[in-house]
Formats: sequence, C-alpha cells, structure tokens
Amino acid sequence: MGRVAVYFEAAAVIISLTLLGQMLELKARSQTSAAIKSLLGLAPKTARRIKPDGTEEDIELAHVHEGDLLRVRPGEKVSVDGLVTEGSSAVDEAMLTGEPLPVTKRVGDKLIGATLNTAGAMVMRAEHVGSATVLSQIVQMVAQAQRSRAPMQRMADRVAGYFVMAVVSAALLTFLVWGFFGPQPSWVFGLINAVSVLIIACPCALGLATLMSIMVATGRGATQGILFRDAAAIENFRKVQVLIVDKTGTLTEGRPVFEKVFAVAPYGEGEVLRLAASLDQGSEHPLAEAIVRAAKDKGMTLSKVDGFESATGIGVRGGVDGKRLSLGNTALMAQDKVAIDSDAQTQAEALRLGGASVMSLAINGQFAGLLAVSDPVKKSTPAALKALQDAGIRIIMATGDGLTTAKSVGQHLGINEVHGEVKPADKLALVERLQAQGLVVAMAGDGINDAPALAKADVGIAMGTGTDVAMNSAQVTLVKGDLRGIATARELSNATIANMKQNLGFAFVYNSLGVPLAAGLLFPFTGLLLSPMVAALAMSLSSASVITNALRLRGKIKD
Repeated sequence: MGRVAVYFEAAAVIISLTLLGQMLELKARSQTSAAIKSLLGLAPKTARRIKPDGTEEDIELAHVHEGDLLRVRPGEKVSVDGLVTEGSSAVDEAMLTGEPLPVTKRVGDKLIGATLNTAGAMVMRAEHVGSATVLSQIVQMVAQAQRSRAPMQRMADRVAGYFVMAVVSAALLTFLVWGFFGPQPSWVFGLINAVSVLIIACPCALGLATLMSIMVATGRGATQGILFRDAAAIENFRKVQVLIVDKTGTLTEGRPVFEKVFAVAPYGEGEVLRLAASLDQGSEHPLAEAIVRAAKDKGMTLSKVDGFESATGIGVRGGVDGKRLSLGNTALMAQDKVAIDSDAQTQAEALRLGGASVMSLAINGQFAGLLAVSDPVKKSTPAALKALQDAGIRIIMATGDGLTTAKSVGQHLGINEVHGEVKPADKLALVERLQAQGLVVAMAGDGINDAPALAKADVGIAMGTGTDVAMNSAQVTLVKGDLRGIATARELSNATIANMKQNLGFAFVYNSLGVPLAAGLLFPFTGLLLSPMVAALAMSLSSASVITNALRLRGKIKD
C-alpha cells in the first residue's frame, strides 16, 4: 500500500534480543571462570586450633594466624600452608601436583593448604595464611592472567576502533543512498537500513574474540598445573625456539642425597662435614640441604654461622668457630685463590663423571676437603626433553655445577649443548646472546641464581617447587615442577592462538557479510530487507558463537 512496515514494538524487540545476547554471553563467560571457582572450592572452611593450654577448638579459616598449632585429622584437608611438628601421614597432593599417589609427610616436612590428609593424624604450625598460601597465589595468578591483554588482543582493539568508524560511515552512506535513490518512502527505508547496519555491525564479537580465548586458556592451564602470569606469555610460548634449563631442581629432583666426603690433613672427614653443614645452614640451595641433613643424621652438633654470604651460583662464605670458610665450586675456589691438590682434583673428577655434584671446602684460605652430593634425574625429564626436541626446540643446559658433572647429566639426557660453572650473570648473558641472534628464548629454573635470566628471557618458566624469587621473576610457573608442563603449555599456546584466529576470522567474515545485507544489497534482486529485529538477533548470536568456540579450548588439552 506504499507504506513501510515499521512498528513501535520493533524497538522493544531489539532491546530484548540485545539483552538476550548479553545473557547468553554472561552465561558462557561464567564457564570460563570455572577453574577459579573450582580452585576456591578446594579450600577448607574451618581449622582445628590447639590452644596454649592444650585444648582444641574449631575456628573459621579467616581466624588462623601464623604460628598457630593446628591438628589435621585423617580424612581432613590441610587448612593452610605450614610445617609438620608432630606425627606423620600420607597426604594427597593431587590438586597441586596432579600425582595420584599420596606423599608421606613427617616432622619438618612442608604441608600445603587444601591438600588431603588420607591416613594418620598430624599437628602442624601455620606458616602462610590468607592470601599468602599457595592456593591463594594460584588463584591470584589465574585471575591476573585472565584480566591481561595479549598482543593480538591489543591489535584487535585497534582494528575495532577503525572498524567502528567504518561502520558509522557505512550506515551514513546507506541512509543517503536509500534517501536519494531508493523507492518511496526513500528516507524511511534509508533510516531503517542504516539502523540495521549499526546493529548488526556492533563489534562485540570482535572485542570478545581474543579475550574469551585467553580466559579459557588460563583456566585450563591452571587445572594442568601451568600458571601463566599474563596473556602475552600464552601468545609468546608457541614462538619459543631455544630452551635454557637449569640442572638442580629443574632436570633433577631437587632433593639431593649426600654421598661422601674427602678430607685433607690435618682435618678429618667428620670435621669437614660438620663445618660445611654449619656453614650451609644459611643457604637455600638443595645441595646445601643435603649436607645439613647428612650431618644431623650422623648426630653432629652444628655451630652458629657469622657473616654468612651467598656468592649466588658458585657457593657460600662465612665464619664458623672462629674459622673463615668458603664452600662451593671451582669458580669460588679460584675467586678466593684456593689451591686444590692433584689428588683431590682426581677424586673430584671421578665423582663428577659419575654425575655427582662436588663442592670444595676451604678453611682460612686453605683447601680442606671435598663433599659429593648426587641428585637423581626426575623420571619425567627424559620424556619431556624428547617431546620438546621433537617439536624442534633447541635445548641448552646451564648450571652452576662443575662442567664434568653437567656433561655427564647432559649426555644421559641427550643434551648436546652444556654450560657448567656458570654464574647468574653468565646465564643472563647467555639469554641476551641468543636473543641478539634473533631467537625466541625460554629459560626454565627454580633458584635465586636463575632469577635474572628468567626475567630477561622471552618466556621465563619457574618450577613451582623452587624459590619465591624465581617464581616472581617468571612469566610461567609449573606448579608440579615437571618439565612435561612445558610441552603441554606449548600445545595450549598453539591451540589458544589458533582459537583466537578462528574467532577473529569469524567476527570479520560475519561483519563483512552482515553489513551489506543490512544495507539492502539484496533488495534489487529479491525485494527483501533485513529487519532491525533480525539484525539484533544476528548480532547477539554472533557474540555467543565466538564464546562457544572459545570454550572448545577446554577439551583441547588432555588431563
């Protein structure tokens, strides 16, 4: 009848469909936070505190303070992080490490909050509570990564800015073309089609394309024991060409066992071990812990250390019983101008060929003996390295241990490029040298001596079993301390970037097709126009489709 079918209810339907799309989007987005919700759900709600008078009470977790003594009964979850002070039990740490077998905990061992006590009863002393617990830090890291922006996302945001201007221009052009050249009532047709263009081209899908992939990937990584500090780490991981790995605590268990001591007159083996253990009380290094543990197991009484100094990466110095001691590798001995006799050098070389780490002890500037500690290679390390090498990644070992020891371990693991007796500055220089060659470098380590290199690398990977300094310097933390996590993280990175590209491609194709249809391109051929209501429905469904595609990432990586 010469009238355009425009009704007042169109505005209500458009708003309703837009809200429906937002509801679908919010529902789908809530699923991306499932990992954080499941982590938060692991924490127990209460703890059983032992009062100074020996009586016990159940209190809320928020009321637990550092230093409190807590009882952990069979079948209960450990409430906070701390140390076992009484009893022993098998603790299921699967939520943290993914390992199905419980770990035996005895007096002095560390307990992690939210792990499950399966058998015996224990008393623990709370050391980290509230936001300082391992579980809380994991949740914080996942949330932080989900809020961060990947380089590809920043590019998408810039494109979206230009896209909005292009859409507004297209809507204005649609209005004018229909107004001047369309059938009557031409300006009404022009207004409706211009509105349809603006609705269908809303860049919601474009804005969500990368954000949703990052949120799903970080949550999925957390369930696999892989914590990404930010979205850039996820995007860069797939580009890694070279991986530098530390030895102790990274390739090896990080729980060394003391083997033997070799003393030089006038000192006996017992005295060398006692002095070395006394000095090592102030060190965080796993090798130092093995020496201290060996001395205590032999019933030795350790002396107080004065003026303790850590020569990070090469050894320690300090005063014990009025003697000035130096304990470390040959680099430290050279630095302190300590001469090592030929018999000791022969003995040390034989121990290193067997894969042991050998430290020299100097007393008042004179060589006094050797201490050998062996650290078994993690069972998962050979398979992890093979998977990385098969993926085309060049593996380099850089360790503070002696070169002979490093080469022995490297030969066993199939690592051809080995650097021994390196200082933290040397590891940093190695990273910089490789980056100068145009290579994308990842560094994996667990100690304070690895921190500079971890911070400088394109992707720093810290072992969750290592020091806080290392984890704070890295972009990725492997909670399990298992190098297989690197291969998994790389697989997740590849899947995430592919998912981002799919989402961006879908968003661009959708808008490329939708805008011409909304502008009335088919009208001359079919006489049909796209109603603003249909445009609103299409816009909502496009956002939901992008989110649904992002959620597929949860099934990409196997448990």
